[in-house]
Amino acid sequence: MGAINSGDTAFILVCAALVFLMTPALGLFYAGMVRGKNALGTIMQSLFMASIVGVEWVIIGYSMSFGPDVNGFVGDLSWLGLKGIGLSPSPDYASTIPHIAFMLYQCMFAIITPALITGAFAERVRFAPFVVFSLLWAIFVYNPVCHWIWGKGGWLAERGVLDFAGGLVVHLTCGVAALAAAIITGKRKGYGRQSFLPHNLPMTLLGTGLLWFGWFGFNGGSALSANGIAASAATATHIAGLVAMATWIIVEWAHRGKPTTLGAASGAIAGLATITPGAGFVSPMAAIIIGIMAGVICYGAVLMKSRLGYDDSLDVVGIHGVGGLIGTVALGLFASKAINPDGVNGLFYGNPQFLTTQLFGICAVGVYTLVVSWIILKFVDAAMGLRLTPEAETEGIDLSEHSETAYAG
Repeated sequence: MGAINSGDTAFILVCAALVFLMTPALGLFYAGMVRGKNALGTIMQSLFMASIVGVEWVIIGYSMSFGPDVNGFVGDLSWLGLKGIGLSPSPDYASTIPHIAFMLYQCMFAIITPALITGAFAERVRFAPFVVFSLLWAIFVYNPVCHWIWGKGGWLAERGVLDFAGGLVVHLTCGVAALAAAIITGKRKGYGRQSFLPHNLPMTLLGTGLLWFGWFGFNGGSALSANGIAASAATATHIAGLVAMATWIIVEWAHRGKPTTLGAASGAIAGLATITPGAGFVSPMAAIIIGIMAGVICYGAVLMKSRLGYDDSLDVVGIHGVGGLIGTVALGLFASKAINPDGVNGLFYGNPQFLTTQLFGICAVGVYTLVVSWIILKFVDAAMGLRLTPEAETEGIDLSEHSETAYAG
């Protein structure tokens, strides 16, 4: 067992705080894009995840995700309520920081992932069934998938699937669940017949900046040490965000005739999501290419929702789901042991088998997430009813669900 390193410990604690900031930042990002009557309800859906999923993580989530392996599928419950998780390092996960610091850092990932899903059914879901869905989803989707890829003995990790900071564990799972949620909850009242313009784009841009700020902890901190891999991951993350923003704007300008601030925000988040699986494994030049891929492909994916006929209110599928998917594929292409000796080489460095492995990981996570998310959504809908009534939807979530309003007077 390694010795505690104070620098690494301080680094991870700061990164945990940065990743936690991303959840209320996501609330702002989403809230600015909905109508004013739904602003507080949208923020609440993100903010409350810090409580409900955070408590779940402490009681059973961490043990299910990182506890002693059960047949490669899930961790057992021997760490129930953080039993035995203390100040000594964990040789399986982080040998230079206290085990409890690693637990805290990973808690922030568990919190934000179901919060990301909320953008797909924004403005039309009741709060109580949403909370039940999120809790069940964290237990039966996030925790097992997290163990598969990041847990000691997880079956996808044993097959060689890599995910540096959450392209599969966070972005693909939330994107696939978002698709199921958008289809099952149905379209917003008046969708396709009336305007759903964002009510406060400055709020969305503030959320974008805070998310970008937090992403340095999200990806850089996934090195689990204040070292060169952390610096490389943070650099690749920033580059991909910059490039994807510019690419999205160029494509939007050519397609629509005008560059928009919403497009800039969407492009940045697409780039940050897409680089996430490969941040600690790819070079800066690869990050530029991945940023371009994110800007072009995610823009096209967002356009496809109207053609395919589902109402993904805030583009979770097109940005996070597709971003996580293409980022995982890109990792199979651009991974380089010259950047991270603990990683592998990808297709462009002489190892086509790794690309096949990554594609297998996408299929396994995607199919499992879709099936289980669909079952949970159908169960909650049958038991409680997901949708607001037409009258409540017209009134807005803020008043109908929370008896308050963001803008009095």
